[in-house]
Amino acid sequence: MLSVMKQLFGQVHLSAVRAVSTTYSTPYIHAFSTSTPNDSEDKIDLTAGEKQLMEKINRAFPDATHVQVSDVSGGCGAMYQISIESPQFQGKRTIQQHRMVNEALAEDIKNMHGLQLNTKAPEAK
Repeated sequence: MLSVMKQLFGQVHLSAVRAVSTTYSTPYIHAFSTSTPNDSEDKIDLTAGEKQLMEKINRAFPDATHVQVSDVSGGCGAMYQISIESPQFQGKRTIQQHRMVNEALAEDIKNMHGLQLNTKAPEAK
């Protein structure tokens, strides 16, 4: 496919653009959850970074009903996805919940490229 890139001094410069297909292999995503796994699920080993984050989260939120930590960077520890359900979040806005997690993981966050947080309080029964 040709596309017009620039028009200078009455001349049209064309640039050939071709579709390039790149295949990326999906890295293994390590995950840990305090929820009870289904019988069909295999136990997944944690990376050192996931273990460290889980320990800090469990200390900061000891009453959490669900905690999941996933290294979504392929195991290098640059990007994590964390889900926490805790009664400590009751009555707090999402931004306040995230600040609580950020405070608990402040030292670790300094070494991360990114962090995806999903926090909520347990639903009333």
